This record gives sequence, structure tokens and C-alpha cells, in this order.
Amino acid sequence: MPLGAFENKRSFTSIDNLTHIIRQLIEKDIEPGIYQVADDEALSTNELIRLIASAQKRKSRIWNISKKLIGFIARVGDVLHLPLNSERLKKLTESYVVSNQKIKKALGIEKMPVRAKEGLKKTFESFQK
Repeated sequence: MPLGAFENKRSFTSIDNLTHIIRQLIEKDIEPGIYQVADDEALSTNELIRLIASAQKRKSRIWNISKKLIGFIARVGDVLHLPLNSERLKKLTESYVVSNQKIKKALGIEKMPVRAKEGLKKTFESFQK
């Protein structure tokens, strides 16, 4: 992964947390609305790569190549129609974080039962079986 110099965050939802929320929604009556379901903490792409490698009992390989150099390569990719272009670089390096505070408040939950790292690790380990 040559994007180690970029620090972004992503929200995830473990299946355990999702089923917990669904169970709570069945049991409780809450105000209608739009609610975002997510684990309490967002993880960076670099953390995600480390978790995947750890679950596979491998060493993670994250290269800290200069943001300017990667940006230049992406601009070249725009012109030459390469897999890495400016649009794809933006998608790979932007943060995508949502707040689960509204659903937790509506259900009277202080924190989600499973931490993001635990849920993802469980998912990655299930792929090994």
C-alpha cells in the first residue's frame, strides 16, 4: 500500500453491533427518522491494513511515499488513463466518518457493545476458515 503518508478515517459497522441495534429497534419504540449505524470509533486505512495483515498472520506493508509524489502520479494517471488517477486517489484518501450518536441517544445506549477493531478482526479471521 503506497498511501501510508495519508491519514484518513473510515466508519465501520460490525455485524454484532448491527444486530444489537436491530434487536433494540424491535424492542423499543423510537422517534421516526434517519439514523446512522456505525461502530463508536473510526479507523484509518493504515489501521485497517494492519488489522488485515494481523488476522492473516502476515506483516503489513505500508509505504510512506510523499503525498506530492502520489498526487503527481495521480495527475499523470488522469492523462494516461491509469488505474491511479486523481478521482481514485481522492476516494482512497478521504475520510468517511459518520456519527452514531443519534441512534445511541434514541435507544439509550452509552456505547456500542463491540469495538471497531474487534469486529473487523473477527470478520477477517472468519475468512481464514
